Amino acid sequence: MKASARGTARLLSGVGCVAALLLPAAVPAQAVPLSQVPTADGKKGQELPGMPSALDADAACTPASREKAKKQDWSRQRLDLDRLHGYSVGAGVTVALIDTGVETGAAGLDGRVTAQGAAGDDCVGHGTFLAGLIAGSGGSGARLTGAAPGAKILALRGTDQRGQANADLVVAALREATEAGAEVIAVAVALPRRDAQLTRAVAEARRKGAVVVAAATPDPPRSGTDEIPARLYWPAGEPGVLSVADMLPGGVRPDDALRTAGVDLVAPGAGVVSGGPRGDGHYLGAGASVATAYAAGAAAAVRAARPDDSGDEIASRLTATAYPADIPQLDPYAAVTTVLGGSGGSAGAERAADPVAVRDTAAADRATDRATLVVLLGTGGVLAVLWGAFALPKARARGWKPAGAGASATPVAEED
Repeated sequence: MKASARGTARLLSGVGCVAALLLPAAVPAQAVPLSQVPTADGKKGQELPGMPSALDADAACTPASREKAKKQDWSRQRLDLDRLHGYSVGAGVTVALIDTGVETGAAGLDGRVTAQGAAGDDCVGHGTFLAGLIAGSGGSGARLTGAAPGAKILALRGTDQRGQANADLVVAALREATEAGAEVIAVAVALPRRDAQLTRAVAEARRKGAVVVAAATPDPPRSGTDEIPARLYWPAGEPGVLSVADMLPGGVRPDDALRTAGVDLVAPGAGVVSGGPRGDGHYLGAGASVATAYAAGAAAAVRAARPDDSGDEIASRLTATAYPADIPQLDPYAAVTTVLGGSGGSAGAERAADPVAVRDTAAADRATDRATLVVLLGTGGVLAVLWGAFALPKARARGWKPAGAGASATPVAEED
């Protein structure tokens, strides 16, 4: 092989090594299957059945899970719940949960659930799953407590029996929660249209001092989300409501998440473990509704630790103490323990009315891929030009012979 060819090969090999090191960083984070999301100790996730947010018209009620989680999942470690509970468990606080209902006798919730009307019959199981994230005792062994295991749950229906959201039911549930004096109201369903009755119900709940937390989007449909345009959902879009979206362990939103704006907080919303309406087994859940349950539990923990704070001050505290990121990440421990300067009430109301926008991570990741490829190709081109400028004159001076060939071919003269 000629010297120039060898030099070119070495150059291309070097560029290839650089590309091999840089390209993995350009690959976007992908949502892994729920059963493979890492546990708190970083090992492979647990195989558990998924908890649906709604059922098909002809589907049977969600059956009891035969599987039990053996370890604490990543979400509870990420939220530092073990340390939070050393300061507050939400004792004495009532959280109204508006979803598919809650089975009053579900494992880990015995004696702490009050259900209004049909809300005590949870065929889907989703509301019971969320109630475990808010106030579940966790049972024994896996440390799967909710964010506020000392709180009480007021179960209300915001869906029909199959889990389909209904605006009239959500409005009625908001009014019932307000009349019952719930300190925290969690709306786990998201509606596509704003309604005057809904706006008035939210405003009245806030006037009575409740912290209203709502899912920023519905859980993604099975058919995919590429054709669904970005939009606001309700009541998360109402002024003063904490709008909560879901995040993956890496802190980014899932690729299939519905696009929206006006999100105040993100919280764990993939591969999260909780119980169901029947039996004592466990399920995996995902979506903005799951993140909303965690945020509602955090609000209950703050309310119990700071009973004199208004609802707006508690909302402000949850956002002001969140972990800084593109969208602030819920930090319940910091919300309970951090000393904030000045009055947070007006700041909370202002932030909730004009929240941060969601970053479209999928587009950004694709742009990063393209930019990295351009950089790599450009770098290779520059290196090739530099090599040519350095090596070609030397090769020309040697008469295009390999380096060292002239010296070895010419005999050394002997001295007389």
